[in-house]
Amino acid sequence: MTTTLILLCLAAFSAGFIDAIVGGGGLVQTPAGLVLLPLLPVSTVIGTLKIPAFSGTFLAAIQYLQKVKINWKLVVTMVVLAFCSAMAGSYCLTKVDNYFMKPLLLVILVFVAAYTYTKKNFGIHAEKDHSFNQQLFYSIATSVVLGFYDGFVGPGTGSFLVLAFITLLGFDFLKSSAHAKMVNLATNFGSILFFAGSGRIIFAIAIPMAICNALGGALGARLAIVKGNKFIRVFFLVIVVGTILRFAYDVFFKRT
Repeated sequence: MTTTLILLCLAAFSAGFIDAIVGGGGLVQTPAGLVLLPLLPVSTVIGTLKIPAFSGTFLAAIQYLQKVKINWKLVVTMVVLAFCSAMAGSYCLTKVDNYFMKPLLLVILVFVAAYTYTKKNFGIHAEKDHSFNQQLFYSIATSVVLGFYDGFVGPGTGSFLVLAFITLLGFDFLKSSAHAKMVNLATNFGSILFFAGSGRIIFAIAIPMAICNALGGALGARLAIVKGNKFIRVFFLVIVVGTILRFAYDVFFKRT
């Protein structure tokens, strides 16, 4: 068990680092948890991993708050909706199979990677001139859909949030990453409350992983702030390609 915990902690540190910059840390942490804890129910593994996911996101959010201006009116609305949607998604995880979403996400991510690579100004342009109602609509849609997804499936949520802030609201990469962290905190917290209430969190595993994830998150956020938008854009592409490969393996090769 000691060796397993060490490997989980290493995965948590890497996940925190990646997640702080562009999201997608769950692509490292979730598969590691499922592979290294094969005897536990999937819902218990996912529930346990929500604790380190929250801690890393929390420390990264603190780093961003010190350097990036946050649209609090927008964020508060999104946080409330994302929190409720994540709880609903976590409930559904205990009732149904989430495998059917992988093919759809694979197609979306291939498009995202191609678009990000060909559009050199993607994620670097200025904020869009939306009316308040337009901004509210996009915010509500993003919060409900991705909040549910994070509670139900999880991996890649941070990257999808960054993408939503860029494409729908016109934020640059740095501002998108900062706002995505606030919403991701709410989705993680909503799932944690559900899983903790249903006894699906193993704290002896979750707490050490949380410490490592938080350290990785703090380091990743600081690097993103120092390096800026161009660095985040490249890192975003790397993570999206990694997500594509992971989902492609699940869809075409994995037999479950």
